[in-house]
Amino acid sequence: MSLWSRSKNEPEKPSDSLPSRALLWLIASFGLLLTPQLDRLPLWLILVCVALAGWRWLAQHGRVRLPGRWLRTGIMLVLVAIYLVRVQGSFTVDTAASFFVLTVGLKWLETRNARDFYVLFYILVYLATVNFLFHQEIHWALVNIGAIALLLIGLQVLNAPDLPGGMKAGWRRLGVMLLKVLPVVVLLFVFFPRMEPLWSVPLVSGQARTGISDTMRPGDISNLAQSSERAFRVTFGGPMPEYRDRYWRGLILDTLDDGTWRQGGYEPYRSPGRVNVDGGVGELAAREYDVLMEATDQRWAFALEGSKAVSDNVVKEADELFRFRRPADSTIRYRLALENTDKPAAQSLEPGEAHRYLQLPAQGNPRARALADELKRSTDDVGVIQSLLSRFREQPYFYTLRPPKMPNDGIDSLLFDEKRGFCAHYAGATTFVLRSAGIPARIVVGYQGGESGAGNEYLIVRQYDAHAWVEAWVAGQGWIRIDPTAAIAPDRIELGLRDAVADEGSFLENNWASAQRYGDVAIIQWASLQLDRINYQWQRWVVGYQGQSQLDLMSRLPGGFGMRELGYFTAGIIGAALLIAGLISALQMRRGVGRDRYARVLGAWYQLCGRAGVPVRHGETPAALASRLAVAEPAVADSARLFARMVNSHYYMPHSRPQSSPQSGPHSARDDSDDLKRLRRLLATMKRQLHRAGKHRSGIFRASPQSGKHSD
Repeated sequence: MSLWSRSKNEPEKPSDSLPSRALLWLIASFGLLLTPQLDRLPLWLILVCVALAGWRWLAQHGRVRLPGRWLRTGIMLVLVAIYLVRVQGSFTVDTAASFFVLTVGLKWLETRNARDFYVLFYILVYLATVNFLFHQEIHWALVNIGAIALLLIGLQVLNAPDLPGGMKAGWRRLGVMLLKVLPVVVLLFVFFPRMEPLWSVPLVSGQARTGISDTMRPGDISNLAQSSERAFRVTFGGPMPEYRDRYWRGLILDTLDDGTWRQGGYEPYRSPGRVNVDGGVGELAAREYDVLMEATDQRWAFALEGSKAVSDNVVKEADELFRFRRPADSTIRYRLALENTDKPAAQSLEPGEAHRYLQLPAQGNPRARALADELKRSTDDVGVIQSLLSRFREQPYFYTLRPPKMPNDGIDSLLFDEKRGFCAHYAGATTFVLRSAGIPARIVVGYQGGESGAGNEYLIVRQYDAHAWVEAWVAGQGWIRIDPTAAIAPDRIELGLRDAVADEGSFLENNWASAQRYGDVAIIQWASLQLDRINYQWQRWVVGYQGQSQLDLMSRLPGGFGMRELGYFTAGIIGAALLIAGLISALQMRRGVGRDRYARVLGAWYQLCGRAGVPVRHGETPAALASRLAVAEPAVADSARLFARMVNSHYYMPHSRPQSSPQSGPHSARDDSDDLKRLRRLLATMKRQLHRAGKHRSGIFRASPQSGKHSD
């Protein structure tokens, strides 16, 4: 069978069964709806969708033929087989969404008539909702709204291809409709009892996320430092902490294994479940702060040292770490508060904990071990820490985003040979030396710093703010923070990564499209912060407007609103909206009839027929009514039939009338005016004829003298 041939069992339907303009709007909407998913869809699937939609467009213009039933089935089986091979048994929400996109693409091959258009219309509307699973930012929301607008324009063209005004009028009609429903939509959004949105379901996804992980090799964080993606944003109830105090603790790495630092202990299995993303409710108190964190697919939350949980969607665990009950697979908002910074007297470490934080491989890095022994012989634990930090400050150690590759004994190479590294290198080396000296130590991974958002309203922490530092146990003090980066490159802790590596020019050197790379261009920075502010408010007050947020807002209204009052109020809004819509429609219908001069004349004729004893029947045409009137009143037979023909010509055959001039269209304003005058004259004639006929029947009419007849 040829690729372009149709099935013998299925005759080809005409390619023009759908208006070309309607199909074009449908294809344009499909292309727009694919853009939010381009970052996760495989290239082969994007090309397949483009090819299938293009095939349908070419068939519309007769360039090719749509495939028949058997060829369509074959194409479907081949593409499904490719999909199954590519996913390799990994069935997640992400792969399910990709499969849905594939089925939408295949649907183009059987879109032949108006019914298929409607089916694809609703499928594409659903595709717009699927997009919100992966992106809830305002610009992607506008893309989805724009795509649905294209669908509605296509629907106008499909149902009324001869509407006047073309594209501009179509957009105007759509805009008017949206303005009419917008107040109702806003009221329902605010007051309708909130259900969990589609994007809050658990996304068991295999898609990789940018961010810190539960393992750390020396070069991992330096690679992360080349990303300007947001990690989280923070709003403070009081003043922001100083830059040097913004240490956002995330997790602890305490086990060294073959050059990789890992989390010790066992993370219990937790079945998939939705994370409560609505954790910031009410006004912020003086020491409270709200965190809006991007999806990480991990359980850890980021917090300043000395914090406590305020919202119930985050739990404080051991070592002052905070965890969600389920992996955060969508943007999540939680609230914390800074506690009193006065720590209680430090207790001694349990033997098990001491062993955990002193663990080292049996062999490797002999020079670092010898350095630890040397420092330990000459001073106490605090002296060892101070001596090591003095070494970093006084000797030519360099902080760089271009660290050299380390050999097997990488810590020895860093401390004695290369002396060039990033925060992860120095944190790992410091922990190794302290443990070799018998001082319990651990690596803390998180973020340090953050830039102010527009108007200094909130703080933006990005992936390049990722940082690793050390905590060491000192008797009588407990766990204390030790940051070798602060000794080697103070600018990193005081000002940020950009200033710390300004001399080597390595800041975001592999990310040329990032606005943060061009920090010296004021207009770019201003525009970037303004866009971020819009997105931040959108995430907090629109995407994040859920059950607790709604109840908090309702409680501030006079009298306070509970769920019952909220339900009554919502029902009232819906009822009022329906009533107003009905009244407006009725008024528009009356006004429309009033403005239609032909309709007024036709209505007057119907009344005349009723007075003549021939009332109009439901669904009766003017011609049928004229025939019944002619039987009942023969005197008006010719006038009634002519009147009916002219009405039919106006409403049902506008193109059959002769043109008044070569320049005028088939239905000019002058033609309308002339026809309307003729209809009014005919109506007046029928009134006179019926009047004379009525007089004759009542015996009032007298014969003329010429007739030779006299009445009694």
